[in-house]
Amino acid sequence: MQAHIAPRDFTPGAGLPGDRRARIAARQAFVELKLIYLHALQDVTGAEWLCSQVRGAEEPVDLWLLRAPVFAALEGADQEHRSRRQLLRRGLDSMFPDLDPPSAFAAF
Repeated sequence: MQAHIAPRDFTPGAGLPGDRRARIAARQAFVELKLIYLHALQDVTGAEWLCSQVRGAEEPVDLWLLRAPVFAALEGADQEHRSRRQLLRRGLDSMFPDLDPPSAFAAF
């Protein structure tokens, strides 16, 4: 009589509570960034294609690649576009904190 062997899961850390919470937190941050993008593009003329790309994004890097066209769509000196650009920068900084260029200034 042969014993049934359960299939092995080779995913590192699969099922550990801490890893699960980290994945959930990362997913929530991703969804929040998508909402920031959509808010920034709300009522922007000609931004329908960008909105569809944001909705279809599956990974944070997809949003990262859309940042330049979104900032281009938000060009303008009016206060509304400026505040939307700032909101988008803060959202990107929260998702990608290590991507800022090194500065000559350091915190003490």
